Amino acid sequence: MNSWIVCHQPNPQARLRLFCFPYAGAGASVFQSWSSQLPDAIEVCSVQLPGRERRFREPLFTDLPALIEALTLALLPNLDRPFAFFGHSVGALISFAAAQQLGRSHGFSPLHLFVSGRQAPQTAALKPPIHHLPDAEFIEKLRQYNGTPSAVLENAELMSLFLPILRADLAINDIAEFDRNSPLACPISAFGGLEDDLVSRDGLAAWREQTGDRFALQMFPGDHFFFEESTSCTARSDRA
Repeated sequence: MNSWIVCHQPNPQARLRLFCFPYAGAGASVFQSWSSQLPDAIEVCSVQLPGRERRFREPLFTDLPALIEALTLALLPNLDRPFAFFGHSVGALISFAAAQQLGRSHGFSPLHLFVSGRQAPQTAALKPPIHHLPDAEFIEKLRQYNGTPSAVLENAELMSLFLPILRADLAINDIAEFDRNSPLACPISAFGGLEDDLVSRDGLAAWREQTGDRFALQMFPGDHFFFEESTSCTARSDRA
């Protein structure tokens, strides 16, 4: 592994490596507990972007193509067994772009792409971009998104550390362009929260256009961060 990839519970006997891409502002630690919740045949590897946790002092990326170029080179040495991608929110966009680049330039493809809490890249977002807003307005929007604890939002010292990270990640999410001519060869599964006012069911369903293989959509109780609210909820599923 390298600084881009964190494996909290290494599993050399695993048959599948699951790379997990965090949401805006988050680091690899948000997936730390996943290894204990998944079958032993799966090794969970979290993607650690520069500028957070142990990479805190490294420059942040604000441009998707530059990020994907560096990230895919870091992923390549770790693709020595079958692998899949999971990404939530901006992590879904990054995982999709990484899968495109790996296939186009290196001949690698994940067995499956799991995207969560993010509309397909060809569809418009339900809400306008926020990464450029003044601090007070930006923080208020974060409060509405319900992804940052109030104790953090109200701590000026902590927010001075987190605001640049959040702005950088949301800039990638808000202004990213993607290759419209490279649908994936692998299946895609999309997940969303039934009460998510940032991502619509139609926006999630549009991911079916990004694969030449199977597509599945599952909606769960909860808002934009539904996957953190409950791991035992009952899902409604549509498959195609």
